[in-house]
Amino acid sequence: MSGLVEINFDGIVGPSHNYAGLSLGNIASASHKGDPSYPRAAALQGIGKMRGNMERGLAQGFLLPLPRPNFGLLRDLAVDAHTDRALLAAAWSASSMWTANAATVSPAPDTADGRCHLTPANLVTMLHRGQEWHDTQRQLKIAFGDERHFKVHDAVPASFGDEGAANHMRFCEGHGAAGVEVFVYGRPGGRFPARQHEQASRAVARLHGLDPDKCLFIEQNPEAIAAGAFHNDVVAVANERVLFTHERAFADNAVACETIASAFPALQVVEVPESAVSLEEAIKTYLFNAQLLTLPTGEMALVVPEECRESAAVWSWCESMLASNGPIRKVIPVDVRQSMANGGGPACLRLRVVADPTTVDARFLLDEAKAERLESVIAEMWPEQIDPADIGSDSLAKTVIEAREALLTVLSLDVLA
Repeated sequence: MSGLVEINFDGIVGPSHNYAGLSLGNIASASHKGDPSYPRAAALQGIGKMRGNMERGLAQGFLLPLPRPNFGLLRDLAVDAHTDRALLAAAWSASSMWTANAATVSPAPDTADGRCHLTPANLVTMLHRGQEWHDTQRQLKIAFGDERHFKVHDAVPASFGDEGAANHMRFCEGHGAAGVEVFVYGRPGGRFPARQHEQASRAVARLHGLDPDKCLFIEQNPEAIAAGAFHNDVVAVANERVLFTHERAFADNAVACETIASAFPALQVVEVPESAVSLEEAIKTYLFNAQLLTLPTGEMALVVPEECRESAAVWSWCESMLASNGPIRKVIPVDVRQSMANGGGPACLRLRVVADPTTVDARFLLDEAKAERLESVIAEMWPEQIDPADIGSDSLAKTVIEAREALLTVLSLDVLA
């Protein structure tokens, strides 16, 4: 379809960004629990990543922080001075910044009605994330409100955990062409919860009107989940014809690759062996939680966290990959350390939507003027530092609420206040 391009919608890091260690199975989040956080630096790092992609000639959008603290959740849980502080912290979480979990997206060329379908993720496995989807849906219904081109669904029932695009891959000859959609699920019973339920993935595929012959359902490696790969995008990422994956990403990597290749014969697999980069090192550095992008030149670039350059094993492998003249031609490190400390790399921070930018509400699309306005509000209004003891204070609540409202005002999105 003409006019269709991939737009990355990054989550703006909210002013309540903090390290409460709420995410069981997220090693980075747990290891930084109780550390001071730096919301202003975090948000500016995120804008910097967006600017980089925009400067590379790529379409860039954003989604906004959700209302925090969530007073409705505090009321529903009857939180008081004697309550477990984890429940209090959940209502302050800025985790909606990781928009890879905002929804699952099926572009128009894949769907029965020729519209782009978006299903918000219910995120029910974790309290601090399970509160998000209604507010996320409000944004999606504004950003993608043209019902001639988009359909925004309700989340799937909470009986089945759904974590959105972080467990979804799409293979195609080009973003505007029909593709094969791959849904990766986990089996329960391991050390950490398997957050993506197979039935949630199958429900999303049906909701989106996908061709059953162009949908694949593949099991994530339980060892990867146990090692801290709480989403598939921590161990594998896809773009057009390319699958970039760790050797231990799937329950059976060889079968997974054969299955995808059967449905999409043009598949090119770039597999990182355990002998070169261990699963643990891949998760520590978030090598695979990267943005695999097609640049305007047609070359593919991998946008990785700076932590990859600081790992001898990972960086050596990246250099050898580039020297091999494979499909990935550039590796671009970016600084998203504040997000990384909470367990979210470059890929966590973005939701990929294939659409004609002219059909999207322009208030959610980034340009230079908007980037400057965002940076100005963040620099002035976002807290410089939040300590764990600050969570729950009236003064911090006032600061966080006013900061978000200022952002909505400069974007003419007060309807979301």
